[in-house]
Amino acid sequence: MVSARLNQPLTIDDMLLYVLWVIQTNAGRAVVQLCETEFGISRREWRLLAHLAGNEGLQPSELALRTGLDRARTSRALTTLVQKRLVQRIPRPGNRREVVLQLTDAGRALHARLLPRVADIQGRLLSVLTQGEVGQLSELLGRLAKQARTMGAGPEPCSDA
Repeated sequence: MVSARLNQPLTIDDMLLYVLWVIQTNAGRAVVQLCETEFGISRREWRLLAHLAGNEGLQPSELALRTGLDRARTSRALTTLVQKRLVQRIPRPGNRREVVLQLTDAGRALHARLLPRVADIQGRLLSVLTQGEVGQLSELLGRLAKQARTMGAGPEPCSDA
């Protein structure tokens, strides 16, 4: 499916963003099925839990920004995670209107059980590559992610050269 025409795409199948979407969609189904059937959470809830596992004490707006989700969807998913007793909202001292987010013991336990299973799905996806290719892919994806962040930061300045 992937064409060698990334520099001069002629069809949608030559578009990097489309190819990445196809990979995410297909491999992501296994993650969705695992989350929903075995752990009773959605993929969005998993994303929030996984981010909080390494970044507890975030405000909901910070979490939305880090996960690339809009605030409304983040808020709804957080409400569900609070109802499931996986996340707690803790009022900030001195400003009780602001809250920070923290995993509960149950949230930490779920994350500890689910992370290796999601990592296994990733391992199966990467199994078609050699270790050297995985290293190259990691480095290339890092560069692409950095460029994408730069592109998403705002319009390119016009030059009158």
